[in-house]
Order: sequence, then structure tokens, then C-alpha cells
Amino acid sequence: MRIIQDRRAFLAGLSAAGGAALFNIRPSSAAEPPPETTTVRLGKWGAYCWASVFLAGELMRADGITDVRYVTGDTSVDNSQWLARGDTDFDMNMPSMHITSIEAGVPIKVLTGVHFGCFELIANDSVQAVADMRGKRVGVWVLDSHPHKLTSLMANYVGLDPVHDIQWVETENPMQDFIDGQVDAFLAATPEPQIFRGQKDFPGHTVVNIAVDRPWSQYFCCMVAGSTDYVTKYPAATKRVLRAILKAADFCASNPELAAQELVDRGFLPNYDYALATLKETPHDRWRDYDAEDTVRFYALRMQETGMIKSSPQQILSNGTDWRFLNELKRELKR
Repeated sequence: MRIIQDRRAFLAGLSAAGGAALFNIRPSSAAEPPPETTTVRLGKWGAYCWASVFLAGELMRADGITDVRYVTGDTSVDNSQWLARGDTDFDMNMPSMHITSIEAGVPIKVLTGVHFGCFELIANDSVQAVADMRGKRVGVWVLDSHPHKLTSLMANYVGLDPVHDIQWVETENPMQDFIDGQVDAFLAATPEPQIFRGQKDFPGHTVVNIAVDRPWSQYFCCMVAGSTDYVTKYPAATKRVLRAILKAADFCASNPELAAQELVDRGFLPNYDYALATLKETPHDRWRDYDAEDTVRFYALRMQETGMIKSSPQQILSNGTDWRFLNELKRELKR
């Protein structure tokens, strides 16, 4: 049964997750300087895996970032472009998309990982393993999108040439084209796996689930990056933004039912059941345990191997990451 929670219950839920103190509008620590700015712009679109970003707004406001703006940019491009174009100050995205921006010279800094497990490679009976995709039709929204990049990396990892061995099919709705038999496989993002698992006649099965299948399950799929300008000018504000997102991630893990309800009630997501399933299937409480730097290194190496980037993993790390805030927050937000 869905439990409708009012604002008081929501704050109580956050208290259970260890975040109630943030609702006193004051710096989280007397030793911390006040934020240099009270404004931050975050992306808003129908991404169920963005739960911690959506729920972090209240925590940011209570921690001195009083003007939290959720911005919807140009939906015809990947949301990494919103950050690149200056429409947002922070972006949550796949490591591959952040690395693509760094390679292109976009001034961003990857700051933390949040969770893993957003994607599943779904295929028909002709594809029982990734290596079976040779010669098969794989549906993607558009080439160079994060589904295309991640599927290409999976293919290259088992020895396929993703450029020549796979027939890429650009389509507005890869899942529907898969159901209609127009493609043999597609990369499903939450809540698509939850949708197909609820359909008895769905004509596919999971080939790779990055929540459980190595090596992908050993690395973050969603990481937060900020514009270099914001991070450099406003370090105290940046720390508060990240603190709020990570505390919201803890809340999503500790009370997924309440978190899912708030996501719907606040208008961020339309479907409670899909939100709840996403929170239960994408571990949000492992950000302390997983290695953000190693995640960027792993993806950069895979991308270099496929020819997606020319920079070495170390160059990507040196040019586009900053782990100072994460290291501080790991010490501060101990379990």
C-alpha cells in the first residue's frame, strides 16, 4: 500500500536517515565558512536514477543554498550538454559522458559517484551473451549517446569491434522497436527493466545487468560533475551541494518507500511503483565503498581502447576530477 506522507513525515524520514540537522538553516559545522553563493542550478528531466539529486534540494536550502533551481535544458541533446552550455552548474551522468566532455575540453570536474546499477542489456533469444551481438541490430536513441557508448564498451570488452560488428539502429523508442522485432537488443535504463519484468509476454531477457555483472557492477554508473567555474569560485557551496546529494542518497537507501512517494508528490517523477523499484534495484548506500577515481580510470581506459578518446586515463583524471570534497564528506558522513 502506498503511504501518503506530508511534509512533517518527510522531515522525520530524513531524520531517520541521519539528515534532520540539515533542516536548521545554518552552516552544518561552525568550522565551515558560509556558502559563497546561495544559488545552484540542477537538471530536471524524467530520470528515475536522479532521485538523490531531486530530493537534495530541501537539504541544500536548509544548509544555506536557499535558491535551488531545477532546470530543464534542451532535451534533444544529452544532459551533459546542459552543463557544457552553462545551463546547469552540476550534472549527474554516466562516467563515459563526463569523460567525453573532459576529452572535448569542457571545463568540468567529476566530484563523486552516487550509485550503480541503472542499465540492463536486453536481447532476444538470438543473443545469449554479449559476444552474440556480432551482426545483430542494436537499438539506440542516437549514436554517441550514453546507451550507445556503454553498449559499445561492453562489446569491445569481449573482443567485438563495435563499429563494424554491430548494426546500430537509431530510434526514438528502442524498447518499442525491440518489442516489434525491429532490433535484436537494446540497453534498457531504469525504469524500462522494471516495466518489461512486469509483462509476461515481453520477448526478451537480460544479457548484462550492471548492478550484478562484472566488471560493470564494480563501478559507479552515475557520477556528479560540476562546472569548473562554480567549483573553483564556490568551494563551500559545492561541498554543501554534494553533501545534500549524498545524504539524499542515504535516505533513498534507508527509506525507499518514502523517498519514492516524495519524488512523485514533488512532481519530479510520474510513477511511484517505478520509482520504488528503481531505488530498490540501484544501490544508493554504496557511495562510501566504491572508488570514484577507479571508476573514471576504468571507463577512460575502456574508451581509449575503443578509440572514443585519445587521452590517457591519467590525463582524464588530472584534467577533469577533484576528489577533495568527496574525501571530506566520507570522513564527515560516516555510517
